[in-house]
Amino acid sequence: MSKLTDKIAEIARPVVEDEGCSLWDVEYVREAGTWYLRVFIDREGGVSIDDCERISRRLDPILDEKDPIPDSYVFEVGSAGADRELKRPGDFEQFMGEEVEVRLYRPVAGSKRYTGTLSGYEDGAVSIRQGENDLRFEKEQIAQVRLYVTI
Repeated sequence: MSKLTDKIAEIARPVVEDEGCSLWDVEYVREAGTWYLRVFIDREGGVSIDDCERISRRLDPILDEKDPIPDSYVFEVGSAGADRELKRPGDFEQFMGEEVEVRLYRPVAGSKRYTGTLSGYEDGAVSIRQGENDLRFEKEQIAQVRLYVTI
């Protein structure tokens, strides 16, 4: 996380936890010319729209008061989602043994996407198991790792 998102996380965490949820991630991104501040939450058993609404209503005035972002932005609170992105070492530890999708910057053996069972994480390198094959991708190769959800 950047220093700004770290600061937002410090502000948001007590509110999120007071509502019985956990803070998954904070992102501050520009999309189509507009800045978005997104707070992603998680809860055992899943996040409801009511959870998001309660946290948004409580957090919005606190962010206005503390004013960590001087520019205008759209504020959103949402669920981390079933296909959440894994970023921090603790995320990988929590979901070891789960199905993930690894997206790469450049193709390896003709593909930029690999799915398999998360079997290892070391200094940013991710290992997955596909059937009998073990694959390892170095940190520099990886664009994104998400939980893989089959429909």
